[in-house]
Amino acid sequence: MSLDPSRNRFAAMTPTRTFLRFSLVGGIGFLVDAGLLILLLETTGMGPFVARLFSYLGAATTTWALHRHHTFAEADRHDPARQWMRFVSVNAVGALINYGVYSALILSFDGFRAVPVAALAVASVLALAFNYAASRRFVFNAA
Repeated sequence: MSLDPSRNRFAAMTPTRTFLRFSLVGGIGFLVDAGLLILLLETTGMGPFVARLFSYLGAATTTWALHRHHTFAEADRHDPARQWMRFVSVNAVGALINYGVYSALILSFDGFRAVPVAALAVASVLALAFNYAASRRFVFNAA
C-alpha cells in the first residue's frame, strides 16, 4: 500500500484522527457488546457474567476487523488470523480491566445490577486508553 498522501487517504492520519477513529470503532464495538449482552440475557439462561464473556468476544472480533480496515489501514495486512490473535491477546489486559470494573459495579451497586449495560459503559470507557496504546504498538504496526 502506498504511503503517498495523494494516493492513500489514510497516510496523512494524525495521532488525533487515529484515536478518534479508534474511539468511533470502540463505540461500534460497545453497541455490538451491549446488543449481544441484552440478547443473551433475554433469550438464554445465561447470567450477566457468562453472557458478558460471549458479548465481549463478538465485540472484539468486530472491532478488530474495523480497526484493520479503517483505523489502522496502513498496518501490516498479512496473516489476519495471527493479527486477530495478537489483537485479542494484547487487549486481554484491557478486557480484564473492563470485566473487573463491570463485575465490581454489578456486585457492589444495585443500580448497576439492575442495568448491566450501564456497568458495561463505565467499564468500556476505562479500558479505552489502554486498548488504544496496546493496539497501536503491538497489533497494528505500520507495514
